[in-house]
Amino acid sequence: MQTQFLGQIVEEMKVSNEFLIPFVGLKLGKHQFDFQIDKKFFDRFEYDDFESCSIKTTVVLEKKATLLELHFKHKGTIKVPCDLTNEVFDLPIKGNINLIVQFGDAFNDENEEILILPHGEFQIDLAQYIYEMIVLSIPLKRVHPGVKDGTLQSEAIEKLQELTVKETKKEKKTEETDPRWDQLKKLLTDK
Repeated sequence: MQTQFLGQIVEEMKVSNEFLIPFVGLKLGKHQFDFQIDKKFFDRFEYDDFESCSIKTTVVLEKKATLLELHFKHKGTIKVPCDLTNEVFDLPIKGNINLIVQFGDAFNDENEEILILPHGEFQIDLAQYIYEMIVLSIPLKRVHPGVKDGTLQSEAIEKLQELTVKETKKEKKTEETDPRWDQLKKLLTDK
C-alpha cells in the first residue's frame, strides 16, 4: 500500500515537473515548448468531464530584459457524450491565451493576464494555465455532428421520431377567413 502511494506521488511529480520551465538559463528571445496533453494531465486536477483526450499544446515564451511574454495555443479532440443522444464522439477543440510575467516583491496571480513572480524566482509552472485554457475552450453544449447533419442513427433519436406528433388532416385544411377581411385585404393589393 505504501509503495502504491509513493508511486502515485512520483507520477504526480513527473507530470508537474514536465510543465516547469526554468527561464533563468534561457537567452533573450523566443523559445517554443510543445506538450502532448492526455487524460493523465486532467486526472491531476481531478477533472473528469470527458473520457479521453489528445491535445497538442504549444507555448511560446518570449524572454525580454524585464519580463516574460507567454503565448499558449492548443488544438485537439476530447471524447465526450452528446448532450442530446448520449452517444460518445470526438469533439474538436482549440484556443489560445496570452500571459505576461513580471517580477515584484511578492507572488500575485489575481489578474488573469498578468502574473507577478517574486524577484529571484527562476522557473514557472505552466500546468495550471494549460489546464484553464483547455477547460475554458470546451463548449457548454456538446452536440454530436451526426445530429446536426441528420446522419446519426441511435435509439434515442429513433424514440424521439416515434414520439413526434404527426400532422392530422384537420390541421392540413386551410383556415377559412371572414369574407369582410378578404374584401379589406383586396383594397390593399389593388393599389
